[in-house]
Amino acid sequence: MAMFGNRLPFEWIVALRFLREGRLQTAFIIAGVSIGVAVIVFMSALMAGLQSNFIRRVLSASAHIELLPPKQVSRPLRNGAQGLPGEAEGAIVQAPLQRLKSIDQWQAVATLIQAMPEVLVVAPIAAGSALAVRGSATRAITLTGIEPGLYFRIVDLADKVVRGTPRLLGTDILIGTELATDLGVGVGDKLRVNTGAGDSAVSSTLTICGVFDLGNKGANLRSTFVALRTAQSLLGLPGGASSLEVTVRDVYAAETVAQQITAATGVESDSWITTNAQFFTAVSAQTTANTAIRFFVGLSVAFGIASVLAVVVVQKSREIGILRAMGISRAQILRLFLLQGGLLALSGAVLGSGIGALGLVLWQRLAKNADGTPLFPLVMDPALFGAALLLATLTGLVAAFAPARSAARLDPVVAIRG
Repeated sequence: MAMFGNRLPFEWIVALRFLREGRLQTAFIIAGVSIGVAVIVFMSALMAGLQSNFIRRVLSASAHIELLPPKQVSRPLRNGAQGLPGEAEGAIVQAPLQRLKSIDQWQAVATLIQAMPEVLVVAPIAAGSALAVRGSATRAITLTGIEPGLYFRIVDLADKVVRGTPRLLGTDILIGTELATDLGVGVGDKLRVNTGAGDSAVSSTLTICGVFDLGNKGANLRSTFVALRTAQSLLGLPGGASSLEVTVRDVYAAETVAQQITAATGVESDSWITTNAQFFTAVSAQTTANTAIRFFVGLSVAFGIASVLAVVVVQKSREIGILRAMGISRAQILRLFLLQGGLLALSGAVLGSGIGALGLVLWQRLAKNADGTPLFPLVMDPALFGAALLLATLTGLVAAFAPARSAARLDPVVAIRG
């Protein structure tokens, strides 16, 4: 009896018949599964979009990893040259002034890092403090020297320029919108930049080639960008780089790559995970909460399917006994109930995926910023829906196993008499 009427296998015919006869139970469990799957799909896409938006905002103006030169360390002085017994170290050790230094042999270090398969871009930076002077007005700024071809692949500064162009030739400077407003300057105006103090003071007159907006008032007031050679000259770093900025393929693996870089080069490396520890902890907490929600929703779906099939076993015990008496094997009865669980879960998953997708579309249309743009982008990942269908079906099969095993163990004589 493997086939019935040369159309469907026997187990399919009986499973569909049982589901039709219990229409109300079937409808309720499919509705329950669909709601559970819709919640999982909607929450997963929402959390993924939210985390992606947070990370994009955090990393839009910074690199994934930053390499810095070693800090100067003070050493205690002894009273004698040899440190003889009875001599004492100075009680007060004053930290030295951290002068701007270059990473030793930064070109070789950059080449070594760029060869790592996890690394995308390595860009040298020469950065330090300076004063921007316009007439009698002065503002403290951070002067950052960059190689545009490399740095713009890390921070899309060209996309943030609201006036002018990000060309950055020898005497060009990019400034923020707040600094431009404070000093009353615009594209094409001259700006005097002073660095150092006393005999080491260096001054240069630069031309404003563009004004950018980083989306942060403080950053727009302090940040300025010039060509790398210009910054090296102004900051007293001939041919040097005060830091190397690195981007990696997997942002979540940045700390691991940073440790690998330090081990390979001996240069101190800080990843965005270390410098934004609280933010990364919050992202991890969101991921844990989302996983917990999906687990308990899936658990409730499994118990719902199991309870319905357990009731079906009780209700259909006489029919099961008759089938067993007709020669149907226990394996076929087992497959019959597993099939019911899989069909219930798959039907609910298909409906729930549709509901979840509809919810995501409505969210994108209704959840807006004040300027009318979407709150944050959501990606309809086909893999998410495929995973939801597969996991829901597997959950249905697992949930149906206990009732199916119970049905397969029924004694035909006892079941028929009952």
